[in-house]
Amino acid sequence: MDFREILKKYWGYDSFRPLQEDIIQSVADGRDTLALMPTGGGKSITFQVPAMAKPGLCLVVTPLIALMKDQVENLRARDIKAYAIYTGMTSHEVSLALDNSINDPQTKFLYCSPERLGSEMFIAKLKQMNINLLAIDESHCISQWGYDFRPSYLQIAKIRKVLPDVPVLAVTATATPEVVDDIQDKLEFRAKNVFRKSFERKNLIYLIREVDDKLKYMLRIISHIPGTGIVYVRSRLKTKEIADFLLQNGVSADFYNAGLTAEARNEKQTAWKNGQTRIIVATNAFGMGIDKPDVRFVIHIDLPDTLEAYFQEAGRAGRDEKQAFAVLLYHKSDKQRLAQRISQTFPSTDDLRHVYECLGSFLGVPEGGGKEMSFNFDMSQFVHVFKFSKIIVDSSLRLLQQCGYISYSEDINNPARLMFTVGRDELYRYRASNTDDNIIKFVLRTTSGVFSEYRPIDESLIARTLGITRDTVYECMKKLNHDHIISYIPQNSLPQIYYAEERLPAKSLYFGPEHYLDRKKLYVEKINAVINYATKWECRVQQLLHYFGMTDVPMCGTCDVCTSRHETGMNEFEFNTIKDLIYKSISNNNTTTHDLPDQIGKEQGKVARVVRWLLDNDMLFEDEKGFLKVKES
Repeated sequence: MDFREILKKYWGYDSFRPLQEDIIQSVADGRDTLALMPTGGGKSITFQVPAMAKPGLCLVVTPLIALMKDQVENLRARDIKAYAIYTGMTSHEVSLALDNSINDPQTKFLYCSPERLGSEMFIAKLKQMNINLLAIDESHCISQWGYDFRPSYLQIAKIRKVLPDVPVLAVTATATPEVVDDIQDKLEFRAKNVFRKSFERKNLIYLIREVDDKLKYMLRIISHIPGTGIVYVRSRLKTKEIADFLLQNGVSADFYNAGLTAEARNEKQTAWKNGQTRIIVATNAFGMGIDKPDVRFVIHIDLPDTLEAYFQEAGRAGRDEKQAFAVLLYHKSDKQRLAQRISQTFPSTDDLRHVYECLGSFLGVPEGGGKEMSFNFDMSQFVHVFKFSKIIVDSSLRLLQQCGYISYSEDINNPARLMFTVGRDELYRYRASNTDDNIIKFVLRTTSGVFSEYRPIDESLIARTLGITRDTVYECMKKLNHDHIISYIPQNSLPQIYYAEERLPAKSLYFGPEHYLDRKKLYVEKINAVINYATKWECRVQQLLHYFGMTDVPMCGTCDVCTSRHETGMNEFEFNTIKDLIYKSISNNNTTTHDLPDQIGKEQGKVARVVRWLLDNDMLFEDEKGFLKVKES
């Protein structure tokens, strides 16, 4: 099958989006490829389609566990075999997924987190697989100039030595020019090869509003723009407070953050996706991998840390190509709050060592132990036991991750999983004498693959369908596990700590400039870029696209700057359009004010107003012959 036939058969689309087919062909030709595609641009198709076109399987590296699980389930729904390995799985689950990837020629995708790439067992298994493509999602994480650098991504270069003839496709939604070059260097591209889809979203209108009462203005936006929306805030507490505020004002709303149980998050997300909830108020834990095309607005109550994060979050509006709004609410005090984040985000190295040492004690990991092991982590209990500030702990864990000492996965949502450990005949005999046959029957009817691998089950759904309590389902699962009929792993929503290497003495931790001082400097630069975006009176689209390395970007004509009034009475967009045409005409011709309207095709009165303003502000002058000239600064 050719690429379009594969796209039609498995995804139901008749044609590719712009640039997708070019990227796929580049990969199919065996070329290392970097694809820059904005959020919602269809990045996954660019590695899924070429992998389906060749024998073997695609190894996909991604740090986003929720996205990993979602893509695996979506592939399986299309009758494409796929497995995932991530923090929180048991060693038996990991071994089973790897063995199935080796032994089952129908397996087409193996997803894994970057931390797994350093495992000797993983590499040994990898050598036995028929890998046809190495796909690196969120590839900006490999660059120390990126906003989310992860040392574990540097293991990918070692993997390339194990897979010397396998092409690499690196994909990301946001990358500055510096990061683009660094990605290709770190992944050891055989030749530079970048496909860059324009980040411009003509249907998305960017607005910044400087207001004293953000909640009142948010309510005004929601009342004037019909349709569904997302409101982003920084703290978990504010998600509930603002959702309650909206409900009190008659707006259908709910809140979402990583502190909720997995079941609660799923329910809230599903209700919003299905249109039962109009507004979701969330931290940045919400949105990754959620493809809801009809989001009409995204409102940021608080300033984000980076323009990369803002661009991705704002980009969740208007994926259906219809008009949508990205609104950032700003107050002068926000600048000071952002500055405070610097000290919160970068605790002292003494604090880092103390948190690391206490973490090992809390998890029961001895020095020299813990290598390639995962542990449940109860943040609230840890903070309580050791009398830490939660902000300091959270920031310390993220920095320790960036230094490569641990992996910290906060937004874990591992449902209950089971696998039958007996054959069908033995199961039949067991069912004949078992009172819980309805539960077994339901699982067999609704869950595929349970005799060969661990599969997720929804215990609440089972309980509702069969008219029993969830506790009854849980007790049944425990009994089946005890009777060696199934291998059962209960649901777990606690964050996970993974030690890629053994635990070290705290005094042995090294925080080089690249891990601490350079990261802090980069963080300050990115915060300043956010503040500039919020305060600089320049077309919002131009600012964003310039940040991501796009030059010669025209004014968008729709943002708050472009539609504001200029002194001439025109809006800024119209004024600047005429001004640019005037400059171009003057540079190419001997031009008088009288000649200009015909030369640039604009209304005489408006041209005269712009020329007069430029003359009055010493940007133009008339020479002795009456020709207009640009005044050099």
